[in-house]
Amino acid sequence: MRALALAALVLLPFAARADTGAASPVGRWLTEGGTSHVEIYRCGEALCGRIAWLKEPIGKDGKPKRDSKNPDPARRAQTIEGLTFLWNFAAKAPGEWDGGRVYNPLDGDTYRARMRMLPDGKLELRGYVLLPLFGGSQRWERVK
Repeated sequence: MRALALAALVLLPFAARADTGAASPVGRWLTEGGTSHVEIYRCGEALCGRIAWLKEPIGKDGKPKRDSKNPDPARRAQTIEGLTFLWNFAAKAPGEWDGGRVYNPLDGDTYRARMRMLPDGKLELRGYVLLPLFGGSQRWERVK
């Protein structure tokens, strides 16, 4: 019995890492609508994400699309492609991450967010205000 309890304590840190194996969101995802690819990666103990590809990276002015709605004027010149817009996602349970933030460059607002792997292999991102009930979701497909 003591050996089983000791083994459980030794293995617990590995079991708690919900971003390993098949249930990991780490990698590249095609967003709903197919307009961009998002790269999810580890950033310290959390997960972050950046816009890795845009279907239409050039704006109407003939220049790369910029983060023009950013509330920080110093960041408005950064390009959308390469922009880190997801951060602080911590493992909550196997296949679930919570406590994250998602920045929307279309309106310049930042929302609370959570992610979860779905049984069909898609990744669901839910951004919300106050409670997940007051938000919206997107389902992304892994890029092969």
